Amino acid sequence: MTASTTHPAARTAVPAVGPLFRPFSVGGLRLPNRLVMAPMTRNFSPGGVPGPEVAEYYARRARGGVGLIVTEGTVVDHAAAAPATDVPRFHGEDALAGWARVVEAVHEAGGRIIPQLWHAGLERKGDDVPHPQVPAVGPATLSEADIAEVVAAFGRAAADARRLGFDGLELHGGHGYLIDQFLRPESNPRTDGYGGDLGGRTRFAAELVAACRAAAGYDFPLFLRISQWTVSDFGARLAATPDELYLLLAPLIEAGVDVLDCSTRRFWLPEFPGSDLGLAGWVKKLTGLPTVAVGSVGLDDSEFLSALIEGRGAANASLDRLVDLMERDDFDLVAVGRLLLSDPAWVAKIRDGRRSELRPFSAEALLSLT
Repeated sequence: MTASTTHPAARTAVPAVGPLFRPFSVGGLRLPNRLVMAPMTRNFSPGGVPGPEVAEYYARRARGGVGLIVTEGTVVDHAAAAPATDVPRFHGEDALAGWARVVEAVHEAGGRIIPQLWHAGLERKGDDVPHPQVPAVGPATLSEADIAEVVAAFGRAAADARRLGFDGLELHGGHGYLIDQFLRPESNPRTDGYGGDLGGRTRFAAELVAACRAAAGYDFPLFLRISQWTVSDFGARLAATPDELYLLLAPLIEAGVDVLDCSTRRFWLPEFPGSDLGLAGWVKKLTGLPTVAVGSVGLDDSEFLSALIEGRGAANASLDRLVDLMERDDFDLVAVGRLLLSDPAWVAKIRDGRRSELRPFSAEALLSLT
């Protein structure tokens, strides 16, 4: 591992949040705490190239004590992958050189970082996209040869992630983007080996995982983000029952997933009737793999939408429930999103018991790389 052996977060935490600051390991990845920076699309990479300000943006969060940074979604080398011109690429000498500087800055700050590899699929909309003459693609429009090209593009990106010194990688398999589109019957009408029954619908994702695993090596941690919801339907259900969820995940685990990043809008809500387990808790129970919980962590979510509309901050919430679920072993890692936009030092502040210094989430934080 190329990262520094010390980390700003390797300090004793106040007892109230102690479980969040225990070390965690998976494969060759060693983390000083359980707190992850969630991937958040920022659109601050002109022409798809992350510049010095992007490197400093991530390094500030490493200095602020984040155990693991997952980059914003960064698109693979396929003409229809990117949903916007300023979303970063993970291909091309210029973009990869930019990511090398990001890795160097984060490691110099003592942090760990993995890229999230992404293909937007049918969510590529409008004219503000690279190669606007290229139509969006989805399960119904990709030939088997096209699928092979996309799989190869993910494999190349995985190899580049390792070559550039990243500490692992994550595949974006949630939120209704391309991987997720193959998993859902409502967006995958295929009747060949990539559609139809559940086994067919999981084949594309499993092939991507296997390609990335082969390209990056078997000691390189591979995370997969999943979700029930999609960007166009917050009420969507990837799996209606725990049994269906297990059948969907099993081929992906067999292909080589190490950690499942379980994206929800509110981490504390029960996922299925008859149990108070959230999505991350169910996935860990069903698969035995480490999981990441995410969804309004540390944020008074009841105020979030009105706060955005009114241009004001949303209050910081108690972490008691989060700590209780971590102690119960419902999940292994916790991803924090919006609060880390407003407050790069949020992790260090909760570690040290400096709650009075916490900054509330502000809509202005969405508009710049602070």
